[in-house]
Amino acid sequence: MARAPRLDRAALLDLLTLGVLLALAAILRFTDLSTRGPWDADQGHDMLVLFRFVTAGDWPLLGPPTSIGNFHHGALYYDLLAPAAWLSGSDPVVVSGAIALSGVAAVGLVWWIARTVAGQTGGRIAGLVAALVGAVSASAISESTFIWNPNLIAFSSALTIAAGWRAWMTGHARWWLLAAIGQAITMQAHVLGAVFLVPVAGLLVADARRRPPGSRRSLAGVALGALAILLVSYVPLAVHELGHDFAETRAVVALLAGPGAPVALDPISRLLFVGLRIVAWPLTGLPTDALMPGILAATSVLVVLGWRLRAATGQERDFVLWLALALGWCWLALGLGVAGLATVTPLPVDHYHAFLDPLVFVLVGLGAAAAWET
Repeated sequence: MARAPRLDRAALLDLLTLGVLLALAAILRFTDLSTRGPWDADQGHDMLVLFRFVTAGDWPLLGPPTSIGNFHHGALYYDLLAPAAWLSGSDPVVVSGAIALSGVAAVGLVWWIARTVAGQTGGRIAGLVAALVGAVSASAISESTFIWNPNLIAFSSALTIAAGWRAWMTGHARWWLLAAIGQAITMQAHVLGAVFLVPVAGLLVADARRRPPGSRRSLAGVALGALAILLVSYVPLAVHELGHDFAETRAVVALLAGPGAPVALDPISRLLFVGLRIVAWPLTGLPTDALMPGILAATSVLVVLGWRLRAATGQERDFVLWLALALGWCWLALGLGVAGLATVTPLPVDHYHAFLDPLVFVLVGLGAAAAWET
């Protein structure tokens, strides 16, 4: 009788490391979950929508209202939380637990991305450090412990990155379908998640360009499937628009055509401030609450980025180059296009760029691994 293959010591060590990191992330997110996080109009609104959804079959066509105009985020947010609401009798703590679970899963995905990008030699250190930083990040923990639509973005963007990188690394085009699912969640959980679609699509195009002509046809079919996934996720919105005289579309057009919110900073100052928010937020929190730690963290990350762009080779260089382009595009788009990020308001706006948090964690891990090897 043939014996089942044994895991080698390296694989066992990886599983042990991942298990410890996930356990740490879970402890920091699930402990006293019922007493953590805010409970106000946003949470009450979302739970009422979920309650009507699972008890009366009132299927939501729109997601939560945005704070930047008279339109809404995507309804997929409610679809993802509906199973937890249905199983628990619409218990808010259980729904919060589903969000916390997504935060734990994001830590696991960050570990895998950094582990595979850095390769066999530095991958173990990269995965450990990246996931550890993600597990203990006060910002990431906060985003995992209460009911709010942007709190799913850390998981969904990490899923998109992991699946897209897997497609690039293995040549198996079907991973792009999973990447499309992650991107659909990111875009539906917050409208500004659409900004991340550009670098994801760019990686898909780069994947197509490097393939031999014979395999591009299959990738084209998968790309059409990925596009179909994104479009299907907006079917509820289309149904609503057809029945309500395109109210959401008109609200978006009115916002874009309007004068916009006043911004005190000039474009260069806006870019500097928004860039600081993007990089510092997942590591040290809001820069205005911890300015010097934020500046030190952001400077260190940018130094690591420049170092790895210059010194990385092979698949790590591919990933770091894409990461730099993704951060650069999102920095420009958000810095120049979103007035709310250029000011400090009573409303939290750091979730506007939360889809970039996994990239920051991975970059920290890659820097730690490279430093360990030198």
